[in-house]
Amino acid sequence: MRRRRAVTAGWGVATAAVAAGVAAVVLPATAGASAGAGTAGVPARYADQRLAWRACADAPSLECAAMTVPRDWHRPDAGEDLTVEVSRHRATDPARRRGVLMMAAGGPGASGLTRPKGFAERSPELAAVYDVVGFDQRGVGRSTPLRCVTDAEFRDFFAHDFRDRSPAAIRGVLDRSRQLARHCASRSGDLLPYLTTDQAVRDMDLYRSLLGAPKLSYYGPSYATMLGAYYATEFPRRVDRFVLDSNIAFGGSWQTFEEGQPMSFQRRFEKDFLPWLAQNDAVYHYGRTPAQVQARWERRRAALRERPIRFGTSVLGPNQLDSGAIQAMYDAKAFPALAQGLAVLEHWDTASPQEKRAVQDGFTHYLSPDFLADFSAVTCNDTPWTRDLDHWIRRSAKDTADHPLMGARELAFAATCAAWPASDAPRVRVTGKGLPTTLMLNSRHDPATYYEGAITAHRALRGSRLVTADGGDHGLYRHGNACVDNAVDAFLLRGTPPARDTVCASGAAAGAGSGGRVSR
Repeated sequence: MRRRRAVTAGWGVATAAVAAGVAAVVLPATAGASAGAGTAGVPARYADQRLAWRACADAPSLECAAMTVPRDWHRPDAGEDLTVEVSRHRATDPARRRGVLMMAAGGPGASGLTRPKGFAERSPELAAVYDVVGFDQRGVGRSTPLRCVTDAEFRDFFAHDFRDRSPAAIRGVLDRSRQLARHCASRSGDLLPYLTTDQAVRDMDLYRSLLGAPKLSYYGPSYATMLGAYYATEFPRRVDRFVLDSNIAFGGSWQTFEEGQPMSFQRRFEKDFLPWLAQNDAVYHYGRTPAQVQARWERRRAALRERPIRFGTSVLGPNQLDSGAIQAMYDAKAFPALAQGLAVLEHWDTASPQEKRAVQDGFTHYLSPDFLADFSAVTCNDTPWTRDLDHWIRRSAKDTADHPLMGARELAFAATCAAWPASDAPRVRVTGKGLPTTLMLNSRHDPATYYEGAITAHRALRGSRLVTADGGDHGLYRHGNACVDNAVDAFLLRGTPPARDTVCASGAAAGAGSGGRVSR
């Protein structure tokens, strides 16, 4: 192994929302880390480029441009350049403009290019005083893309039944994971090693410099909290007001972070969704107690294993049932659609065409080939993984038994990274040293970025303030909790963070400066 240098939608809810931790040795800062607004250490062909702005094809209210970046920021003269597509929404009140607010997407693997549009619509006060800017991370969307698997190979990766622990089934999972790693390496040219969080934050800093901004403010949910934490560590003098929403465990690795997700998704499913569905038995007729609901779920899952439902090239089998539930766990607003889908499956032979289309959309649209490619690249490149497959077979057997919703697919993703080419990605230790206050948000039952990891991240990021929301939704700002929204707006508009860590009740509708209780 070479030496390392020192988370589409179903039910209408975004699923690109997994994240990871960071650890080990602090990097020497390069590429624009010096004082001021310059780009010390960046070759002139990048630092002096002029962005050719045009209306974004998918969001005419935004401007888009193609930014040229080196393939490898640590060796900028080696290899062909890459393109990172960037966007901006200009401040609507230029007289009060206070700077640039950068956004990034979750995943890794989600597109962030048009997100400033929705942000500006939901937060017009912030859009009045900030240029809200976004980008597609290298490897994603309209930036230089990564191509690993065909549509058929992608469908096969999620076919079969991840809960099946027979020797033949385990061999199949391992074979498909090795194939994913092999195809990413062989079909990406020499792009694959340079799809990392470290490389991405250096792209972000180049974008900052081309905008003429001496500092950035930032809003990032899910995996974007990792981008924000890396950026703040590598470019602390560029940091203004940073908001990290639904946080990763900054003190760990991708492996340790993902090892915690089977527990957190199962907790959300059992503690929040099953009781909710039982309370609404009069509507969905799925069981009057959580135990009855879960038993019916298991019967339906077993029936789909015996007789999957086919929609052309799409199949609704046990893995797809799990995928639909996993997507819905991110947002309680998706619970009714999931429940309706489950109810329709109980009378499938008499369901209407409209009901069947809704079921197909909810259960068979999970991630995408391009998302899986970029997700694998970043998670496998950023931090080391155990390559002992016997370890993963044993661990995944236990997690499948204890936390089946997500634990059953643990082996597929871990085996992909176990087979991944060795990476030179640098390690970063996030401490908060030299930073202003960072505002962090997290819900207690968040399935993807679980609360235990957020607490660890909060402790690692010295001087940060944590706003905790009751409930389990992922991505809290502008999600119906006025207490959370007030805290973020006060921070980004006036630079006023909460005096202490604060708890907001689920769906709190408190007025400005009230409604939160101090946590000890």
